[in-house]
Amino acid sequence: MSPKVQTDTSRTDSAVSIRGVTKTFTQWQRDNTGRGLLKNLLKPEKRVVTALDNVSFEIKKGEFVAYAGPNGAGKSTTMKLLSGMLLPASGGISVLGMSPHRQRRAVMQKLGVLFGNRTELWWDHPVIQSFAWKKVVWDIPDALYRENLAMVTELLDIGGLLKTFARELSLGQRMRADLAMLLLHSPALILLDEPTLGLDVVAKRQMIGFLKQLNERAGTTIVVTSHDMDDLEEMARRILLVSGGKIAFDGGFAALRNELGCTKRAAVNFHDGTHREIDYQDTRSLLRELSAMDGVADVSFTQTSLEEGLANLFAKWKNQRP
Repeated sequence: MSPKVQTDTSRTDSAVSIRGVTKTFTQWQRDNTGRGLLKNLLKPEKRVVTALDNVSFEIKKGEFVAYAGPNGAGKSTTMKLLSGMLLPASGGISVLGMSPHRQRRAVMQKLGVLFGNRTELWWDHPVIQSFAWKKVVWDIPDALYRENLAMVTELLDIGGLLKTFARELSLGQRMRADLAMLLLHSPALILLDEPTLGLDVVAKRQMIGFLKQLNERAGTTIVVTSHDMDDLEEMARRILLVSGGKIAFDGGFAALRNELGCTKRAAVNFHDGTHREIDYQDTRSLLRELSAMDGVADVSFTQTSLEEGLANLFAKWKNQRP
């Protein structure tokens, strides 16, 4: 059974469009020393923080996009802007052809949002009761609800969890239940903020596998943030890197590896005892080269960690900030 997705009747093929968006926050400065307390009362200080600075990008329907960057780069702010939870200071935002703050109700009917550190499940009630609550509040048609409930129960393996209180679920179980609840109304676009945060290896594999299937089979557009670059590279086909509130990179993971100088290396051992190492980017060209060699005994592969390369890049960006 393949997941269903709402048919988007808008004429554009754009799922997300952000045009020149800037978002700032005001932070009041506090000093708890004696003089500082008096100063807070007489002349409080504030600092304006720019979370996003004239950001523009577009995501087409059916894409699976990773949105990554160091802490404080503006990732969660972007997610909240797209879901209508925040308003931009300037610029334009379109989600499935609609304004998330002017048409929030219509947007939410086609949007699914999951924050890894939050839950919409009723803590002191069985999981199925939270699902039933959503059906009523969101006015999900009976047939669609039953079909989607059967689908998520099977594919996310939550049949044994439906009668369990949310407070008794492990983190991995809760994340699967939250994702199931998110899908009950057949969203066309899903925003996921750290969906694999804190999950063990088994739970993470289940989450990643399901999201890839949802994107590939149903064509659901997915935007995901994570600090785990291996997870992002496995799931997504495109990555947007944000730093200091600006888009620093937009492209595929192979292009990112080239940008970072991350090399793939094949170590070739021959029957005569000789050894050769080959740096490569394109697997097909490597296979052609290997097929032309005589006396190959075995081949092993290594590659520079993408996470290590990005950590160095993020540190460089941080040092370049004024």
